[in-house]
Amino acid sequence: MVHQLKREQQINCDIETAWKFFSAANNLSKITPKDMNFIVRTKMESDEIYEGMIIDYYVSPLFGIKMDWQTEITQVNHHRSFTDFQKKGPYKLWNHFHEFIPNEKGVLIKDTVDYELPLGFLGEIAHKLLVKNKVEHIFSYRFNILEKMFNQKQN
Repeated sequence: MVHQLKREQQINCDIETAWKFFSAANNLSKITPKDMNFIVRTKMESDEIYEGMIIDYYVSPLFGIKMDWQTEITQVNHHRSFTDFQKKGPYKLWNHFHEFIPNEKGVLIKDTVDYELPLGFLGEIAHKLLVKNKVEHIFSYRFNILEKMFNQKQN
């Protein structure tokens, strides 16, 4: 069964700043919970994102078990959206659409993640018991970090 997580957050910056931060794979570890041991393995020559870009990571999604994760950037609409798609990793399906909408307050960022677990009904049991809460925790953590980075007034 395919599950979907949708989140949105208003951040206080211009579109150029938002795009530069979110489209740089190396920044992902800054907004991922530390207990996930998220490491970007691919050495980037630049932070410029492009369709067909392959990015390799290590991640420990559950119980500290280290796994390989590989995503491909399957769609880029510069300063508007991009999609990363899991090629290898813990999910049967992981498709993450990132959208950036400039407005008078800065930029509204929207995330839509479609994901499915392997192992059929056993995957569904794992989803109910563990994975759904873990995915929600990751995005809640991300929300809190981004609030601190972009929306707290600097003294």
